[in-house]
Amino acid sequence: MRYLPHTNEDISSMLQVIGIDTLDGLFSNIPEDCRRAGDLNLPKPLSEWELNDHMSKLAGNTAVSPEYKVFMGAGSYEHFIPESISYLLSRSEFATSYTPYQPEMSQGTLQAIYEYQTLTARLLGMEVANASLYDGASALAEALLMAIRITRRKKIAVSSLIHPLYRRVVQTYLAPTDCRILELSYLKNGRTDLTALDEIDDLAAVAVQSPNFFGCIENLQAIGKKTHDKDALFITSFTEPLAYGLLKNPGSLGADIACGEGQSLGIPRSFGGPALGMFASKMKYVRNMSGRLVGKTKDMDGKKGFVLTLATREQHIRREKATSNICTNSSLCALAAVMYMASVGGTGIRELARLNYDKSEYLKKEFKKAGFTISFDSTTFNEFVVEFPAGFETKYENLLDKKIVSGLPLATYYPELTNQYLFCATETKTKEDMDALIRGVKS
Repeated sequence: MRYLPHTNEDISSMLQVIGIDTLDGLFSNIPEDCRRAGDLNLPKPLSEWELNDHMSKLAGNTAVSPEYKVFMGAGSYEHFIPESISYLLSRSEFATSYTPYQPEMSQGTLQAIYEYQTLTARLLGMEVANASLYDGASALAEALLMAIRITRRKKIAVSSLIHPLYRRVVQTYLAPTDCRILELSYLKNGRTDLTALDEIDDLAAVAVQSPNFFGCIENLQAIGKKTHDKDALFITSFTEPLAYGLLKNPGSLGADIACGEGQSLGIPRSFGGPALGMFASKMKYVRNMSGRLVGKTKDMDGKKGFVLTLATREQHIRREKATSNICTNSSLCALAAVMYMASVGGTGIRELARLNYDKSEYLKKEFKKAGFTISFDSTTFNEFVVEFPAGFETKYENLLDKKIVSGLPLATYYPELTNQYLFCATETKTKEDMDALIRGVKS
């Protein structure tokens, strides 16, 4: 996009209309000690071609350049994206679309969101899905607030194997309230320990993640039964929705609310963003759902149309009646997700999930053959934890020099897991890539 500045004549004429002599007059209400004196310390300007060359050189120096093989997931996953999605998303009617404040005038946008809701509900096995939220972390926090509204209780139990950053967002959300967060520890097999639930009464909800942060698959059916015995709502979170191409979905295992991150569905990693908050629930809770819901109807002539059926945001209704103050539904990311799900299809998602599982199992087997310990013996999807001897940090840096990012050190989030690393293998990793990693950690 070219930068087209106003001329001095343009600026003068605009200032004249509003009755100000200089640009500084626009800031006269701001105290002088709060204003910047002098110009910004910026390098000299570059031509368009010089800037392109400079940006290309910078891109070649980053640790995410194509030459690097990244064996790190932890909530953000590298998947192949069909080229058709990149092309369709770049079309101007999609790339420039904004929140439909007069929604029924935006039939194309509404239909796209409706299709996203439909495919999301099918993937998660739930009865209704909203038009998406910011990201997986905010989706979990909104789910817990929703459970508190429904049950009118103030205690929630959250698994310590939910993504650590998601739990931090939950704490931020609930800090101003009188709600109490109870954290469930984990077992030696890498699954959530539920024994603490026996001593807790008046629970609003129990939240777990599956596959969890260690990549282990939780027994959702058993957790759901124990939760419902407490008359609490069962919330399942996820960071890798493609897992449900192989695993039973949350709805079929008793979840009341399913929420998580949809980045894997056609959205590149892009230095950590953007993201997509997927959110679905049972229909009987729909009026307590945050965000927006698009529905299908017919007009006076009997023609099919799409409408904004439910909008419980404070922009639409009285603040004290609103379920959320989230202002958007990340519509472009939701559009990427629905394009991905439609392009890959149900059969493709199953095959892709199986490929992810097989790749990670191969890598896990090779780590065992090389003499390293797999920390948890539970079934995993495309991530798992490996324990290394003390001093692996040096080897980790050496692997970086070889353009291999060898997992995520877990001690930052779980201090008791020193020298243990979370590895991920998706369909983007070849056998040669994985063999090179094993050679690197053995050398």
